[in-house]
Amino acid sequence: MGGRETPATAKIRAELPLCGCPHHPGFCGFPPLRSGAGASYSAAQEVRIRRIGRRPRSDEGLDPMTTSLAAALSALELGHLEPRSEDVSGMCPPSTEALEQTTTAIWSDLFATLQNTSLERDIEEMGWGLVNLFHRAAAKKHATIDRLTDEIRLFLAEQDGSEINTANLEDKIDLAKKIEEAATCYEHMRDTAAAHYIRETGRSWIPSTGNRISLGVTSAIVDGRAFLQARRERVRDANTAQGTPVVFAGGRLTFQTDEDMKAFGDNLLRTLNAVRERVGDMYLVHGGDMKGIERIAASWAEQNGIQQVRFGLDRKLGDRAGFRRNEQMLSLKPRYVIAFQGNGVTERLVIDAKKAGIRVVDRRGPLGTPPAAQNAQSDRKVT
Repeated sequence: MGGRETPATAKIRAELPLCGCPHHPGFCGFPPLRSGAGASYSAAQEVRIRRIGRRPRSDEGLDPMTTSLAAALSALELGHLEPRSEDVSGMCPPSTEALEQTTTAIWSDLFATLQNTSLERDIEEMGWGLVNLFHRAAAKKHATIDRLTDEIRLFLAEQDGSEINTANLEDKIDLAKKIEEAATCYEHMRDTAAAHYIRETGRSWIPSTGNRISLGVTSAIVDGRAFLQARRERVRDANTAQGTPVVFAGGRLTFQTDEDMKAFGDNLLRTLNAVRERVGDMYLVHGGDMKGIERIAASWAEQNGIQQVRFGLDRKLGDRAGFRRNEQMLSLKPRYVIAFQGNGVTERLVIDAKKAGIRVVDRRGPLGTPPAAQNAQSDRKVT
């Protein structure tokens, strides 16, 4: 690149005026500065100068494309993507009662309109989407808080006692607390809508990905370290079920008559209630199959305020996925394993639980009855 100047380059240099830049005498590709020509530049021109590195001549207007882009970016108001403390300071979140009443009103007005119409078949899908709307709004707030916690850690690491750094740290903490209050409001609206969803459809609302947690708001946090520690503890507690685990397993069943289906449902709920009487602090562990009888167990748990832990299948494991899930559920050392009719994976779960000394509530008989009762009845018929 350090060779002689080519004829083409020499021609271009001859056609361009000399540059007034002291660092690039002769030829740098920019027009020269004119004295006295820059006294009436607008603010937009000054911004353009900083971006492109030169001043326009007095007879030169702004590039229409540049002006249009600046106007478009200004109209987008991209500042809302990065919240500021002054935007939320002094404002209190809505009350819990107001959030419940508003969510209930939205739900009742929407689905009262859909019922007894051609859109009635879409009620379940619309209900799931409405709950998911609040769930995603809360998730976005938590993602913002996660970014703010990284900034708080940085401010803590660079803290030198100066007034500027202290003020910046306090602003970030206050902003994080305000956004966490907003996340809690969306979570409350989601839980209210989820309660309507289960009453409307009989199914427990479960997000398509991730977990459904509610952090809640604790007492005021006075400094950065306390805020980070408190948030870690709340996230940990929200993702960790408290109490004694009880595993529930069962497959997808069909029934010949409605009476058989009702009898099976009564036996299932009777079994769950009996186990809960023995284990008052239980939380339910299941595979999260929303098309089988695990859906009924999940709805029962939500209606009774019982925490749930769902172990999904790892599809990458192929045929091994179900057995791997059994290992994960039994690793919690549950008090009971409630087993209803299922496939070979359920059978293996019962065998492994008995080997581990875990008590099995076996309801794999007809219509959710104990197999021992069926065997005794058969023995009586033989005799």
